[in-house]
Amino acid sequence: MKKYHIQIYKAEFYSTWNNFVAHAKNATFLFHRDFMEYHQDRFEDYSLLIFDEKNHLKAILPATKVENTLYSHQGLTYGGLVLNQKTRFQEVIEIVHSVLKFLNENGVSSLQMKQLPTIYHESPSDEMEYLSFILNAKLIRRDSLSVINLETDFEFSSSRAEGIKRGNDFGLEFREEQDFTSFWNQILIPNLAHKHQAKPVHSLEEIMLLKSKFPNNIRQFNIYKEGEIIAGTTVFESDFVAHLQYISADESKNTTGSLDFLHNRLITYTFRNKKYFDFGISNENQGQNINQGLLFWKEGFGARTIVQNFYEIETKNYPLLENVLL
Repeated sequence: MKKYHIQIYKAEFYSTWNNFVAHAKNATFLFHRDFMEYHQDRFEDYSLLIFDEKNHLKAILPATKVENTLYSHQGLTYGGLVLNQKTRFQEVIEIVHSVLKFLNENGVSSLQMKQLPTIYHESPSDEMEYLSFILNAKLIRRDSLSVINLETDFEFSSSRAEGIKRGNDFGLEFREEQDFTSFWNQILIPNLAHKHQAKPVHSLEEIMLLKSKFPNNIRQFNIYKEGEIIAGTTVFESDFVAHLQYISADESKNTTGSLDFLHNRLITYTFRNKKYFDFGISNENQGQNINQGLLFWKEGFGARTIVQNFYEIETKNYPLLENVLL
């Protein structure tokens, strides 16, 4: 079996890493080092670069480490093995074998992988789904995402259409903003504190920093009524997908139809040329439950379900990959 050289990420690989991400078949801007490192004080980075015998970079694994467990990735919405277009399945088997053997020999007994949903793939990239089966991986969580395929004939429900009409009747104003302050401080933070006793994953300072690094990928859209902000959505935009990172509105949303009005604009105009519109998960309790009201609202726009899998792989199982190919 072909052997690969595994290198733990260091700052000297910054450009090499980012260039690989830019040309990978299953990556987004979240794997860029500038995004991964905005919260580097919270995690021990243990990302891996996988080189062949000619010292060509063949794959990367965004990852963090806690004791004897490697996570791909604790601080991101998703992780997993990132590959380029030319890498064939046999090479992936050998790469995964090398990675698991390396981890096992370096005291890492478990690898937890948060798979990149298929809508973000530039081309088919389910190699790890198959290899997780071969490796006797444990499915430890499965989230459901509500997604609109914008290339199909989706329809809005009557309740969503009514909300959009209310928004028009109230004369609501739609704006894209470069500053996140009003949405964060007046809408998002108070809502999360009141309803969930929680805070946004990103502080205002962090989201502004990320916006400065990725101005075309991180976008803020707000709704105003008579000059006052009443709703907003933060969108993470990648090549094929518009993903809603935060959705929030004041308590008038049912009366004014602010969220229906806002997302109609995003779906029908702003992101109409994307392939997918991703509302994200409606799960609670580590994927065990679904917020029915939230799901109903998303499906009212024509969204339907895809899943994101979370696997735990024992690194000692790497020999199981040695006899896959006949």
